[in-house]
Amino acid sequence: MLTDETTSPERQRDANHSAAAALNIDLADREAVDLGVSASKTTPFERPELGEWLQRPDDYDALVFWRFDRAVRSMDDMHELSKWARDNRKMIVFAEGPGGRLVLDFRDALNPMAQLMVTLFAFAAQMEAQSIRERVLGAQSAMRTMPLRWRGSKPPYGYAPADLEDGGKTLVQDKKAVKVIERIIKELMNGKTLSAICAELNDAGIESPRDHWSLIKGREKGGKAGNGAGLKVTKERFKWRHGALKRLLTSEALLGWKTTDAGPVRDSEGVPVMATREPILTREEFDAVGAMITDANPDGTKWKFRVDSVAMLLRVIFCDGCGQHMFLGRPSATSKQISDVYKCGSWGRGEKCPEPSSVKREWAEEYVREHFLAAVGGLRMTETRHVPGYDPQPEIDATTAEYEAHMSEQGQQTSKAAQGAWKRRATALDARLAELETREARPARTEVIQLGTTIADAWRDADDTSRRDMLQEAGVTVRIKRAKRGRVFKLNEERVIWRMGNDFFSEGADELAAIADTENEMRRAEEQLRPTLDARRGADVLALSVQQLVSDTAATQAGATPEPGEAVAARHEALMSDHDEADRKAIEARADNLRRQ
Repeated sequence: MLTDETTSPERQRDANHSAAAALNIDLADREAVDLGVSASKTTPFERPELGEWLQRPDDYDALVFWRFDRAVRSMDDMHELSKWARDNRKMIVFAEGPGGRLVLDFRDALNPMAQLMVTLFAFAAQMEAQSIRERVLGAQSAMRTMPLRWRGSKPPYGYAPADLEDGGKTLVQDKKAVKVIERIIKELMNGKTLSAICAELNDAGIESPRDHWSLIKGREKGGKAGNGAGLKVTKERFKWRHGALKRLLTSEALLGWKTTDAGPVRDSEGVPVMATREPILTREEFDAVGAMITDANPDGTKWKFRVDSVAMLLRVIFCDGCGQHMFLGRPSATSKQISDVYKCGSWGRGEKCPEPSSVKREWAEEYVREHFLAAVGGLRMTETRHVPGYDPQPEIDATTAEYEAHMSEQGQQTSKAAQGAWKRRATALDARLAELETREARPARTEVIQLGTTIADAWRDADDTSRRDMLQEAGVTVRIKRAKRGRVFKLNEERVIWRMGNDFFSEGADELAAIADTENEMRRAEEQLRPTLDARRGADVLALSVQQLVSDTAATQAGATPEPGEAVAARHEALMSDHDEADRKAIEARADNLRRQ
């Protein structure tokens, strides 16, 4: 860590160069400097600059550290680093330490001493790190109850660390941050909501508390952010947000109290412990600010956005004005609205949307349901199954080795019983090998099985959470444009931009649409041709009946037996089959003409 007590980088650099020169190692300008990074909390491979060098082992032959604890602070980390050095044939040098310079040469893979020494030193480093951690936690716990003593971590927004006369640190007002807090309270007194204030601060380019501290520490603004699901993004700057601003204004840190996640720190008599002689607000001012927040925003905003909502369209529906997610707003007790609404969440993010949109929940969900099922509802559900392969070779190799070991004992048996047992074992192993050699290897494969249910069936039986998963798997996104003024009683579909991004579902939807178009054209063609086809069929049936009547009359007059009924039925069935085929061709030809038109 880079602290006031950290040995200067120049001192460490000089020691490294001296050790390298003594070992005839040319460091040149190849250097990894990870100031402010703890070896107790990060592995060598996770550190920004050192990690990049470790990914390029062909560019050097040795690693030189100032001391052992600058490399690792745990046995697990040292095991991984030494394994890396052994695999890549590297030398690790520690310039200084309790026993002087330490050189671990992993270029000789058969030398076990380097690994033994690494293990011993890593154990010592881990014990030292654990001891340091316990001492620090104990000191912080004791310091937490000391009035005016600050333990040295990041201070609450509005304060900055300063030296105490008798040693240690305390907190004083950060004039720049205090001006921002005063501005926020003034805007709040003028009737503005916390969301509106956040938007103004962001538009004015005023650093958020997180960026403000980064600049004080000499770091760049922004950084990595993400949620519990592991969705990490890198931001150029962090913005003011409604929730963070509310926590800032309702924290007793503004009163100068020491606080933890559990609440204020109190002494043995229950009195809050002060962290500063310069509190930003008095008790009366703090209570007044809290009352304004409670009175103006009983639910945080007019609409309460639930992070635990199972609404069907979360992460599916977007505001077209800003392109950001819309959230489900539930009406408060004082709201004139009576139904849930998907609403642009720009104010909650401390941003301004040029054209914020909203739409009734039931309208949006019904629109998505109809379009999704119309597009892909007829597709069959599929199931992906992984069928493992089989390779007899590993067992052949193992059995062969066992057979060879067994054969090496031939002639060592003195009794007939032992000789018989040896022969039976040899015969069994040989038979097993012969049987294994007849087996064929089968590669692993993946099968996609078409199920009997359709997407429409699955949708009918699913809850909103499962339906949302189906929509996201299909890549469905819905963008809602801002509505025009006036009373409306249904969704204007011109406000909606529908998209289905998953190629599989899109292609399936196209195929279903093409099938539906073909079926429609065939129905239209059949409707147009049906009178003509029925007339032609009727004429042929009449002609067949007349011919049969003439034939039967002639046979009767000649005293012959009329044609059997089975033959007459067969001739009629053949005529109907010919007509069915002719009708099909005529309808398909007419459908082709309709498509071309």
